[in-house]
Parts: sequence; structure tokens; C-alpha cells
Amino acid sequence: MNERPRRARRRRGEKPVIDRTVPSPCVGLCTLNSKTELCDGCYRNMDEIREWIIMPREEKLEALGAINARKVKLGIA
Repeated sequence: MNERPRRARRRRGEKPVIDRTVPSPCVGLCTLNSKTELCDGCYRNMDEIREWIIMPREEKLEALGAINARKVKLGIA
């Protein structure tokens, strides 16, 4: 999924509604792995980290699903 059009739209003044119903997966171990391009703590990519606060609930749930899939693929979950 290409995130660029969504980011561009948000920066043009469209004010997002902040959803606080889905907690951030951040665990406070914020290190971006240069090999996987994922955070070593929460397994989000840079776009997911940057956009988390303004993602609608549905996108956050999709991101959590992608995180779980990454963990399975990496043998962590």
C-alpha cells in the first residue's frame, strides 16, 4: 500500500480526527533496524510510526495485523 497520497492529503490542511481507541504498539525500545527497516521494539515501519497518531481506527487495526504478520515471518510470534 502506497502511503504517499494519504500523507500529502493530510498535509494540505485536512484536519484528521484523532482516534485514541487503539493503543500504540510502542514498547519504548525505539531503534530502527537498517536491515529490516522496522523498529526493533514495535515492528512498525517508519510510515506507520510517523502516521500512527493521525491514522483512523481501521488503519491502526490493519497496521497491528501487519505487525503480527511480520512477527510471525521473523519467527518472533
